[in-house]
Amino acid sequence: MTTTYYKVLNTDGSSYHGGTGVWSLPHDGQPGEWMPKLDADRLELCVYGYHYVTLEHLPQWIGTAIWTVEIRGQHIDGDDKSVTQQARLLVRQNWDERIARLYAADCAEHVLPFWEHKYPNDIRPRACIETARKFANGEATREELHAAWAAADAAAWAAAYAARAAADAARSGIQGH
Repeated sequence: MTTTYYKVLNTDGSSYHGGTGVWSLPHDGQPGEWMPKLDADRLELCVYGYHYVTLEHLPQWIGTAIWTVEIRGQHIDGDDKSVTQQARLLVRQNWDERIARLYAADCAEHVLPFWEHKYPNDIRPRACIETARKFANGEATREELHAAWAAADAAAWAAAYAARAAADAARSGIQGH
């Protein structure tokens, strides 16, 4: 099984998450040029090397432009990213504001069952997700999106307040004994 690797950059190939340098962009259906080969003995996460991520870690590194990347040479794998001695960009992935909003809605919907189990009659988070999808597809106004977000935010604050009140009550009960 082949693993696909990703690099998040600005659209011009400059760094999005820090660092310096500009990557060679793919053009005319061809990959970008290989970045200069770096000293393998100096590779260090967050310090030296060409950083990249797997699909599993991509959500925490989302940015303006996402590229598939090819790596070669030595590499070091970290908990949430990796670093390699040499890399090149292959293809820019289809990623824009609309797709980002739909992706965020998918992520929120993925954890929605936890909320609905705890608060089965509170539809505000689900309505917010639906409105976010409609907005992404041009079927809702910015005002409708903000109203849905405010309602979902109020639900979250109410849940947090209830949890804090329960914790305070439990602590008071422990201290009273």
